[in-house]
Amino acid sequence: MRRKSTKHSIPTKYTLLFLTVFCIIVMFVSFTLNLSGGPLNTVAGYVFVPMQKGINTVGTWFLSKADDLKSLRDVMAENKELQEEVDRLTQEINNIKLEQYELENLRELMELDQKYPSYEKVAARVIGSDGGNWFNIFTIDKGTNDGIEKDMNVIAGSGLVGIVIDTGPNYAKVRSIIDDASNVSGMSLSTADRCIINGNLATMNEHQVIEFSDLKCEDDAVAAGEQMVTSHISDKYLEGILIGYVSDIERDANNLTYSGTITPAVDFRHLQEVLVILDKKTVQDEKKEQ
Repeated sequence: MRRKSTKHSIPTKYTLLFLTVFCIIVMFVSFTLNLSGGPLNTVAGYVFVPMQKGINTVGTWFLSKADDLKSLRDVMAENKELQEEVDRLTQEINNIKLEQYELENLRELMELDQKYPSYEKVAARVIGSDGGNWFNIFTIDKGTNDGIEKDMNVIAGSGLVGIVIDTGPNYAKVRSIIDDASNVSGMSLSTADRCIINGNLATMNEHQVIEFSDLKCEDDAVAAGEQMVTSHISDKYLEGILIGYVSDIERDANNLTYSGTITPAVDFRHLQEVLVILDKKTVQDEKKEQ
């Protein structure tokens, strides 16, 4: 029986070692003998040149991305600076608008102060409201320490705001003429005909008006646009303070009196500063009697 011949194979590690040594020898000989243009140079051209191009391409791509990233960082930094500048300028504009608004309010208070020169007054800032869309009951930052007492009249804008209903050392509460619990003895400025003016938050919400009733006057003596002021017979309100303007008027069913609505002279949605008249009605009446 014949034995099968066994084929001998060279281990892979020896083959790899041989090829490595061979390449090193070839490279050494090529560089030593300067074999330019020979087969080794040709092989190198086919092997290393594409590799070098690939490496250059990859390097250029990374360099481009690095430049783009640097540019992006520069743009983001510049954008941040510009945004900060925009925020600063916006804040300055808001401050200027606020100062202008406060200046206009102070100018209105000054004109109002000059409109009623015979009354001593103290300025106060509105610091709180009992809620809702209107300043029907609100708090100011002046109180008994500033001479403010209950039942003192409060004015702002172009006329009457309301009356002080509660005080503390450094605060006071005011009920405005638009509040449902408010009623003022008023009169027509041109005819001196008297009426009762009642606060009404429902009509303020719907038409920005309050109501008046029991006006006794001659036919057509009082029409829309007529100024209504506080009456001389009011027990708490000083005489002659503007309340508002007649917006609607109609004869009552008894054919003796008129009723209607009044547009207040004060903006009760945006109250910020007010003037409190330190003279009370009872004190004024005593002065007149003397």
